[in-house]
Amino acid sequence: MAVGNFTYRPQFQLLGLMDGTDAHPLLFLLFLSIYLLNALGNLSMVVLVRSDMTLCSPMYYFLGHLSLVDVCFTTVTVPRLLATLLHPVQAVSFQACFVQMYFFVALGITESYLLAAMSYDRAVAVCRPLHYGAVMTPWRCLALVAVSWAVAHLHSLLHTLLISALSYPSSATVRHFFCDMTVMLSLATSDTSAAETAIFSEGLAVVLAPLLLVSLSYAHILVAVLGVRTTGGRRRAFSTCGAHLVVVSLFFGSVLSVYFRPSSAYSARYDRLASVVYAVVTPTLNPFIYSLRNKEVKGALKRGFRWRAAPQDD
Repeated sequence: MAVGNFTYRPQFQLLGLMDGTDAHPLLFLLFLSIYLLNALGNLSMVVLVRSDMTLCSPMYYFLGHLSLVDVCFTTVTVPRLLATLLHPVQAVSFQACFVQMYFFVALGITESYLLAAMSYDRAVAVCRPLHYGAVMTPWRCLALVAVSWAVAHLHSLLHTLLISALSYPSSATVRHFFCDMTVMLSLATSDTSAAETAIFSEGLAVVLAPLLLVSLSYAHILVAVLGVRTTGGRRRAFSTCGAHLVVVSLFFGSVLSVYFRPSSAYSARYDRLASVVYAVVTPTLNPFIYSLRNKEVKGALKRGFRWRAAPQDD
């Protein structure tokens, strides 16, 4: 069936974030500002982690990878979103649609596993500080990141192949700002039950694994923090962990609400709003919640600015 799809080359019409054919310049400026803020925050973190030798701990190693994933994750969808806000109903070829789907799913799953790795790192640092160096070795950190990328791309490849093998009309309107799995399943003209079963079962396992690790890690952190005797230390720990949990809850909550429900409950309006949360909002918040509030990161930024401002000797 996939061969047939490539033969007659169906074309999809992306409707965008809003229904209708009217341009939305104010929304365009809003999302453009968010995207630029995302790029600035995440790319700054990537450069800092690579250039500043004081940010060499496992936490910053994971943050550097998360920032790289976040800027790529939003770049997969936001440029097309911006285009549809000014010029609704963008034509997208079959190949371009599923290439976008592949990278979107791969980067989204990579982010979930990196969030899990980061929560595990923080749990070890808080609960077993004396054994932190022995547990979070460079090889273990490298293995966690490599597994995150590998599992995500294999998962994405499976889902993309299953959905692209379905039959589609020669021309169809996609009520979304990118080629999402749920939307493509709703557009398919062939039986989707086998694909939905495989996607739901395998996808649920892949998504629930990092969510379970995040939950267990923060549960251990909570128990450890409650054992802190000083009020100031407990307050600082709750403030940091609370901000992390808000971002993680937004990401995993919106993902689960969109992808793990029966197709009969599909709602184009809800899916687009939820997609904005996990595909645009949380990647933009991550560098500020996890990194730029940190004293070490602020110190690295100041050193970088001073180095740039210092006169260079000829």
